[in-house]
Amino acid sequence: MARQSIFDMKVSKIYPLLLQKVERKGRAKEELDAAIKWLTGYDMNQVDQEMTYGDFFEQAPAMNPRAELIKGKVCGVQVETIEDPLMQKVRWLDKLVDELAKGRPLEKVLR
Repeated sequence: MARQSIFDMKVSKIYPLLLQKVERKGRAKEELDAAIKWLTGYDMNQVDQEMTYGDFFEQAPAMNPRAELIKGKVCGVQVETIEDPLMQKVRWLDKLVDELAKGRPLEKVLR
């Protein structure tokens, strides 16, 4: 069986995993939603949960131009060196979630 691409997965599958990660570390859903809104412009209360994760980033209403300031490793890969623009956007969000989960203040996470 072929492994499903993260781009083909539904937001309804990925968002709960991101939420679970931050809540496990004592952070709030509102903080995750603030990070998503900062990065993509989405209000998570209005997102079509059945859209694919790839479409979620490709159709983002307002990708933050400061997202390029997101630096560091996610899954052992420097996010600033990722060549695929769509994968880089996915990893930017992963990095924000990781920082939230590690207890970094939201103001600093949002650069």
